[in-house]
Order: sequence, then C-alpha cells, then structure tokens
Amino acid sequence: MLTGCTGTPAFEGVAVDPPRAMPTYRLPHADGRAITLGAEAGRPLVLFFGYTNCPDICPTTLADWRRVKDQLGERARTVRFVFLSVDPERDTPAIAAAYARRFDPSFVGVSPGGALIGELMQTFGVAAMPGASAEHLVSHSSQVYLLDAEGRLVALYPTGTPWTALAHDLDALL
Repeated sequence: MLTGCTGTPAFEGVAVDPPRAMPTYRLPHADGRAITLGAEAGRPLVLFFGYTNCPDICPTTLADWRRVKDQLGERARTVRFVFLSVDPERDTPAIAAAYARRFDPSFVGVSPGGALIGELMQTFGVAAMPGASAEHLVSHSSQVYLLDAEGRLVALYPTGTPWTALAHDLDALL
C-alpha cells in the first residue's frame, strides 16, 4: 500500500528498498568512447556481469534482454543494456562489445581490466572465480541489476527470474 503513496513502482524483481545510490563509472569501450554507468536522465540501466565463453547463464540472460527489448518496443530505445565482462584476461573490450552486439546491436559490452573491474564487482557485490586453465569456466554471480534514471539500484533479478519481470519493471520505470 505504501509503495503507491511514495511513487515507487511495485517491482516484480527483488526490489531494493530504499533504492541504493550507486557511484558513476566511466568505462572504456572498444570504439574508444567511454560508457557511463550511472545516472542518465530518462534512461534506466540494465546491467549484467558475465563472460563471453559462458556456456549457459550469460547467453540466456542476453537472449532474455532481447525479449524484454522486443516487448517494450520503441520505448526500449531509452534503456541502456550493458554486459560487463568479469574475465578481462580473455575478453578484450572488442570481444565483449562484439559478444553483446550478437544479441542486439544496441547492447553494449565492456571489459574493464585492472583495478576497475575489482572496484565494480565490489560495488555491486559480484563474485567471480576463474578456473585453473586457459579453457576455464568462470564461476560468477548471475543476477541482473536494474538502475533507474537517477542512477539508483532499484531491483535485482536472480537467475531463474522470468524475463517478463524485468520487462514489467522497465515498463513501470519508463
């Protein structure tokens, strides 16, 4: 009942209540420009940490994003979908960008290396552990993060959450 009074949408994902202000990050993109993770007027952000050699959760998540985008239609043009690699040793910025674009040309893939990836993972509470060989699988957190246009974390979508929940919540934010 109080949700209606505050103007905060009733989320189908796991609501972060109260919404959590997140720091703004500028991440290098393969094309030389910087990608901003943070507040951008009128533009919610959908964020996922994964890696391009992932056999299951990562491709399924980005395929679900495509379904979300299709359902939202023209309004999805304002949503920023960002795939962030936790495997910078194998996922160069160009590889991460190409991977995200395979699912949709508007999806952004980035692969920040060094201390920046560690800081991002700490900020968002992401865990990742590489395997022991060059062909390794990376064990990683697998939730999707939804930030509103003010750069606040408002909802999480653990693995197994139907894509329709994210579509509903983005529809409420838009």
